[in-house]
Amino acid sequence: MAVVKERRASMAERKPSFIGKESPMIIPHLAGMEDPLPEKTPEEVDVVIVGTGLIQSILAAALSWQGSHVLHIDKNEYYGDTTPTLTIEQLTQWVRNVNKGLIPFYTNAQIYVSSDKIGKNYASRDFGIDLVPKVLFAQSDMLTLLVKSRVYQYMEFMPLSNFHTFENDSFEKLTNTKQEIFTDQTIPLMTKRNLMRFLKFVLNWENYPEIWEGYSNKSMAEFLSEKFKLNQTQSSELIFSIGLCYNNDVATPQCLQRIRRYLASFDIYGAFPVLFSKYGSAGEISQGFCRSAAVGGATYKLNTALESYDPTTKIVKFSDGSKVHVSERVVVSPTQTPDPKSKNIPKQNYKIHRLVVAIEKDCKQWFGEQESATVVVFPPGSLNGENFEAVQAIIFGSNSEICPQGTNLWYLTSVEKGENGKRLLDLALKTMLKSISRESIEVDDNVVKFDNKTGSPVINEKYLKEELNELVEPKILMKCYFEQYTSTCPFSIAQPEIFKTQKKDTTDDTTNGNKDNGVIYSPMPSSEISYDGAITAAKVLYETIVGSDDDFFDVDFEDEDITTTNNNRMSYSESAITDDEGEEDDIIMKN
Repeated sequence: MAVVKERRASMAERKPSFIGKESPMIIPHLAGMEDPLPEKTPEEVDVVIVGTGLIQSILAAALSWQGSHVLHIDKNEYYGDTTPTLTIEQLTQWVRNVNKGLIPFYTNAQIYVSSDKIGKNYASRDFGIDLVPKVLFAQSDMLTLLVKSRVYQYMEFMPLSNFHTFENDSFEKLTNTKQEIFTDQTIPLMTKRNLMRFLKFVLNWENYPEIWEGYSNKSMAEFLSEKFKLNQTQSSELIFSIGLCYNNDVATPQCLQRIRRYLASFDIYGAFPVLFSKYGSAGEISQGFCRSAAVGGATYKLNTALESYDPTTKIVKFSDGSKVHVSERVVVSPTQTPDPKSKNIPKQNYKIHRLVVAIEKDCKQWFGEQESATVVVFPPGSLNGENFEAVQAIIFGSNSEICPQGTNLWYLTSVEKGENGKRLLDLALKTMLKSISRESIEVDDNVVKFDNKTGSPVINEKYLKEELNELVEPKILMKCYFEQYTSTCPFSIAQPEIFKTQKKDTTDDTTNGNKDNGVIYSPMPSSEISYDGAITAAKVLYETIVGSDDDFFDVDFEDEDITTTNNNRMSYSESAITDDEGEEDDIIMKN
């Protein structure tokens, strides 16, 4: 009797394809566990792409629609490579493989799974865990490409409007309107005016070089203090909650761009700046572009590893014994190279600490109305004064379809240098658990009673103590920590030079007797929690292969009316935000 492996429902099963029945293209199921497609490897292709991560998948789709014959392989039995969406069982096996040294550029992977809950109350496949959680700004190149490429038709999105900052032992929430700023009694009138003056400036900051150019190499905190007289509280909110920066040293132009990204994203699709994809984030979007690439003619094979590439004969050999002649390029993920110690792989100098936790707890207090996600930020120094870098957390609730009712997935990220990152993430997690527990206490007749003689409230201390003990320790269903390395420094994009085809050399850098020069290495995921930089990296790879990015997704689709409608909608919303007379009404700011 055949053993059926567990898997989450595939995108193809969840969302019907928009491709007509007459299409001859093979669309992969993308459930992550199916037999590889097709059974026979093509004899010759233009490009081989190894690894089905987000950037590689965007590249595969772009090349396929441009007319290149692409063979896209992955050594795993699921799609996603460095950006997959995994079940708990798959994540557990991934941790084992990291600790065996089978997945380069990941270290110190640890996982705890509650045996009392997982497998009894919840199935492993009920959870869809992203190794790289992401949120999508409404005004971004990624959303524009999702619309332009029609990949959005494979997906479902939900809004995210609530951002929280940990300050003074509590989480403060960003407010949404100009009125809320001016009705907040805790902000002095002059500070409110300075805030509105800055927010008006930042929407068109590049047009006022006389204001910011002198601070090009200075920190944003200095700029806000000296030019707009904003105190540390307001500066912290702008830099870390709205700008989502990691430290105070971020250069002023870079931070201005990030603050504008947030503000300009309101009212594109609704009164919220951010969206997220249901069923998974980067893993789900990766699958969407893989489906698009397959429709464009790309061939897919899972459970297939790259064994060698001979740049002289241009023959690529695979683990299943097949081989293919490549007329143009081979693009390889650093995690799937045959020789991770190759000198030609870009150095992965930046470490990212990641912690993902499945919580048996309702976190609706942190969500907006009819929303199921939120962002929580711990600015530098907020964790007992110990963190030099901000800790960022994304919380997804059950309506995101990545966890069951009554549970949440918490993703915490830090770029703290040294060996202190894990402890700081644990401290941030502990702080969040205590906070959500306190906010969950409902004062009812069991807790508060009234004295019959005086009418004064009397606390039932015994019951309250029991209630607090239960609430302070929500059940942790799963907890996984790991360290990931990347060549992309925080708040930057992958540098073009790392994509240059490696030149032949005489060093002893071989793979099965063949030089690995001629291979282009795609970048590892960055620490950025948005999708910023992914399109740029894919375009650089595309230009390296094709020679220009002029025709990057320059495709005429049959449903052109959808393009026109969406583009008009986005243009109209943008003009509403930047209108000189009404821009302040659309500004978003925190108390």
